[in-house]
Amino acid sequence: MISYALWSEAGGVGKTALAVNLAAAHQRHGQQTLLIDLDPQNGGASHHLGVDDERSDPDVDNIVRHLIDRPKGDFEDLVRETSHGIHVVPSHNMLDSLETNLQRAQEMEQDMGGRFVKELQLRRVLQDAGVTDEYDVLVIDPPATGGQHVYNAVSATSNVVIPLELSPKGEQSLRGLEDTVSNLEAEVDAEVGVVAVVPNKVRRTRVRAKYEEALETVSYPVSPVQIPVREAMLNGAWDAQTTAYEFVAENDRADRERETLEAFDTLARFISSQFDVELTPEDVAEAEREVIA
Repeated sequence: MISYALWSEAGGVGKTALAVNLAAAHQRHGQQTLLIDLDPQNGGASHHLGVDDERSDPDVDNIVRHLIDRPKGDFEDLVRETSHGIHVVPSHNMLDSLETNLQRAQEMEQDMGGRFVKELQLRRVLQDAGVTDEYDVLVIDPPATGGQHVYNAVSATSNVVIPLELSPKGEQSLRGLEDTVSNLEAEVDAEVGVVAVVPNKVRRTRVRAKYEEALETVSYPVSPVQIPVREAMLNGAWDAQTTAYEFVAENDRADRERETLEAFDTLARFISSQFDVELTPEDVAEAEREVIA
């Protein structure tokens, strides 16, 4: 199974839009894809795909209840299928207090003589639900800040895709990237695979070459494509609560945005290749024919 979390310590690098459109790119290649939104912030991937209507309802079942082993139903009942074919486990306001809820659950389990590792609860939930048998791809979008959201996402996937900007902030992140990954491995007590470092929100500036040179020093796999800044397209997709692919198709923007959509497709193929899954552009056409049939 292809599984990874979108992870960046820096905010504002376009992580959520990348997660949504990568999930769409995998789905376009015929890969059954599950996207889990672990970001407690309003307006995350769940909003992007139009499945955030129950996030403030305290009575509904949600991913946090499953993480603390107090579910109201089956895991599969949490999953929402969008019009794009992507399956999504939406965010919920209980994620705001995930740290506290996990700590209480751990204390209760320990009082009864049991063992409860906070960082491993999402992995447990997904294993019990048979997600690896049901899906080809698992994408998890936690918040940029550390803590149990990130630790559970990384423990569940064992892999990360790291978006960064070609900017002074991004260059600084690159210099400390190996130490940052090592610190994350220490927190989750496991080896973490870096599937791809992805230059995102790239602008065509004269100083870009300087930051591209810094990428050459990275010991991790670097994406073969850079995702350019396309604010009109991505903001339009956000407002319409859809993927970039559907927004472009519905608004006759193919000529202007084809390069960006092809970059998402190429990146999905590159990530899949890191798991020894070889995809081709022809897989998109085949998947579309199957949908029509």
